[in-house]
Amino acid sequence: MIFSDTLDLATKPQFTADGYMVATAKVARTGIQLYSGDEMGKPDMKVVRVYRPESEVFSDATVHSFAYRPMTNDHPAKPVTADNWKELAIGQTGGEVMRDKEFIRVPLVMMDGKAIKDYQDGKQELSMGYTADIKWEAGETPDGEHYDAIQTNIRNNHIALVGAARAGHEAKIGAAGGQDGQHDDTGGLQMADMKKITFNDVTIEVSEQAAEVIASLKNQLSEATANAEAAQAEADKALAEKDAKIEKLESDAMTADKLDAAVKERSDLIGKAKSIADANYSGKSSAEIKRTAVAAVLGDEAVKDKSEAYIDARFDVMLEDADKQKDSNDQTKTTVTDAQAEYEKNLTEAWKEA
Repeated sequence: MIFSDTLDLATKPQFTADGYMVATAKVARTGIQLYSGDEMGKPDMKVVRVYRPESEVFSDATVHSFAYRPMTNDHPAKPVTADNWKELAIGQTGGEVMRDKEFIRVPLVMMDGKAIKDYQDGKQELSMGYTADIKWEAGETPDGEHYDAIQTNIRNNHIALVGAARAGHEAKIGAAGGQDGQHDDTGGLQMADMKKITFNDVTIEVSEQAAEVIASLKNQLSEATANAEAAQAEADKALAEKDAKIEKLESDAMTADKLDAAVKERSDLIGKAKSIADANYSGKSSAEIKRTAVAAVLGDEAVKDKSEAYIDARFDVMLEDADKQKDSNDQTKTTVTDAQAEYEKNLTEAWKEA
């Protein structure tokens, strides 16, 4: 792929007795570079974070590619080669390429009179034209910064004097000859001066510094939105749980009618239990009342490990027996009462037969 980078002058330009302009420029740096997804052939991505590791920037092949490179007045329509150097070159870099912290620094000399005049008239920015490969591999830098791809095989072609270099490190992939790294029909090394980003569905062009600020703000906004949504979800959950508890309390609330029914039901159960066995049922639940009645008949050991279903069944059988016994007792009582009445009647009326 073909790229261009803005360069920083490391020293103030000096002019020789012959009128040549001499300076030192920072021509490449390590770290993260930001590109739009369209520029990188990834229209589904708004921003692509491309990582330049030290191992690539400071490799021998990369460092050597910055030595004795031609300077041009604006970026040419094609790469600078031995065939067109004479018509395109206005100067060159030197051979003393060195590392300056995270940068590569090279000396340069501008020798063309028109280009030097352009510089003095205000055309004072520099832009590096170079090629590089993109390896799509997400990860994190040693400093913990996320990246989507790695830039490798960085090779400088020329350094251009431009009126408004882009404020950062960008690539115009489409206009620069396609995603396979080949030039278009015109051999075009076409450079974009601004960085395109999409914000609120609107595409705008800004400098790289502005793009970085916007990307950072968008990330902060996304995080704040996510946190607010999570907090709202927690609040909604808490409110729902509270409403459910209130509804349950209201549903379980004992009305006067429910209380009367409950008292009657308990009274009836205790009455049934007493018909089975006269025991103390005070303060016991319905299940305990039944178990106490059955235990009074069968004994505690006989029921201590029995299930509620077993106790219910035995209680019902005992209650049925108790009801039958009561009916039998009532019938016997009635028979005795009737016999007594008949006896008394006979004694009372016996004198009538005498």
